[in-house]
Order: sequence, then structure tokens, then C-alpha cells
Amino acid sequence: MLTAKQHELIRFIQQRLEETGISPSFEEMKEALDLKSKSGVHRLISALEERGFIRRLPNRARALEVIKNPEDSTPIPRAAPSVSAAANDTVIGAGAAPKAAPEPANDVIDIPLHGRIAAGAPIEALEGQSSLPVPAALLGPGEHYALEVSGDSMIEAGIFDGDFALVRRTNTARDGEIVVALVRGEEATLKYLHKDGGLVRLDPANASYDPQVYGPDEVEVQGKLAGLLRRYH
Repeated sequence: MLTAKQHELIRFIQQRLEETGISPSFEEMKEALDLKSKSGVHRLISALEERGFIRRLPNRARALEVIKNPEDSTPIPRAAPSVSAAANDTVIGAGAAPKAAPEPANDVIDIPLHGRIAAGAPIEALEGQSSLPVPAALLGPGEHYALEVSGDSMIEAGIFDGDFALVRRTNTARDGEIVVALVRGEEATLKYLHKDGGLVRLDPANASYDPQVYGPDEVEVQGKLAGLLRRYH
């Protein structure tokens, strides 16, 4: 079953699509559901997407499609083209011009910014109250946070000092993924994760640095790299 807010959101999206053909912006959804921030909207959308009720259309920042009815969980059929338009393209040219695709909006949400993380020797990942505005199109399903990168041990993976790592919160990862690893409960680092026998190996992406090897109880995965933001001064 959906939560009350999830149900309210999917009905609002469907209503807006039926009325205008355009999915509502994050700001409009926030106001309609009386939420405090657009981060709450992002979490609701991610939950609905993971459960198969909606999907994000590719290559557009503001494009949602309702694909399953929340009342009975039946798929919603896509609208078919009109008979006259399908049978004869000249009918469209002779009458009113077809609607142009709506210009996508660049929705931005704020995600927590938790200090700096090492791309070198581990340093402390600070918990803080700061936030970072991020284009919603850069984030997939799930809960996310950001960390500022310190160091150069991941430069061969395109991750540089001063970048902002966008991290999907999770405590599991596959071998070879770039993760935020908490070492011995105190220090966090951004590295490739590898299982090496009964040990955990954290590999840099810089030939000047050596891999770090720890016992399985010394490393805790706190997230997987989902994207990067870079500021140019």
C-alpha cells in the first residue's frame, strides 16, 4: 500500500498531466502536498518510482509518467494517436499545428552536505547542517547526500580535489564500485571497493597511491557514488 503522501502525490501528478499534458514542477508538488522542502518531494518520487507507479522520462529534467493506478495497481494505457492523424499526416499540416514539446524545467533540490571526504588518506567526514542545491535530473531513486572531495587519489576516475561527490545512501555495494567507506568507525574515504579473500581492499585511482587493506569488521559502506558536481572559478 502507498502512504497517504505517496497517494496524494501520484494523484496530483496524474491530474496535472490530464489537465495540461505537463508534469508539475518540484516546487508545485511541494506546495500541493504542503511539504517543507523539495527534498521531501524527491524522496516520494523515488519511492513511487522504485515501486513501479511512475517513471522519469529520459533526457528531460521535468518529465514524469504515471504507469500504474494507485487504486487497483493496474497499468495505465498510453494515449493512442487520433485516427485522422495516424492515417494521413497532411491532416495535421492542414489544421492547427501540433503542440510543441514543453520546455523542461531545471528542478533543483537541496541535499545534505556532510563536510569533506578524503580521496587520499582517510579523513573525518563531518556531519553538518549545510545543504547543496543539486539538479534533480542528476539523482536517481533513493536518499542522497553530498561530500566535498579532498585530495587527488581518485583523479584517474575523473574525481578531483574540490569536487562534490553525490552519494546514494546504502550499506551494500558490489565489487568494483566507488563507495564512501567508513574506516574503523572514525574516518571516511572515497575509493573503489574490492573483496580480497577475507579482507576488504580500498583501491585508489592514482598510481601514486597504494591500496588500503582492512579487516571485514573495520570497513562500513555508507554510500555509493551517484554523481559529481564541479565548480569552475
